[in-house]
Amino acid sequence: MFLGLFIAALSLICDQLSKFFVDTRLVIDEPIVVNDFFNVVKVWNTGVSFSMFNGHGDLGARILIVVALAVCGGLFYWMYREKSTKKNICLGLIIGGALGNVFDRVRYGAVMDFLDFHYETYHWPAFNIADSCICVGALLLIYLEMKSSKKKGLSEI
Repeated sequence: MFLGLFIAALSLICDQLSKFFVDTRLVIDEPIVVNDFFNVVKVWNTGVSFSMFNGHGDLGARILIVVALAVCGGLFYWMYREKSTKKNICLGLIIGGALGNVFDRVRYGAVMDFLDFHYETYHWPAFNIADSCICVGALLLIYLEMKSSKKKGLSEI
């Protein structure tokens, strides 16, 4: 469990430091072009992933804070009971990322996104380090769960 908590804290710190750096050095909606497919741009997301449910104001932010904290509580309980170090690392990534976005919602009422990938006319919504931690942690956790269920012979169900 200790390693999972360490990963959660490290994820949270990296997320908040990266957002501080972007916040103090970039003007909103004025991207820094890094190359043909990547920009760094400061944008605010009041919704959830990919700006879904954007525009619900303070009430929306408060609801998302409560939901995220409840999910973190459940994941923390899972981490406490989990014996697998690998799964604890995944849970730590998810918890740290979720708390990074919660911190933004508490302070600003929105989440700062800044990683902006695109290819020709295709454009992926901007995201941040916290979002990356959540996605990587969740995907690895799904992989580990599938792998363990296959070993137990549950894949035929």
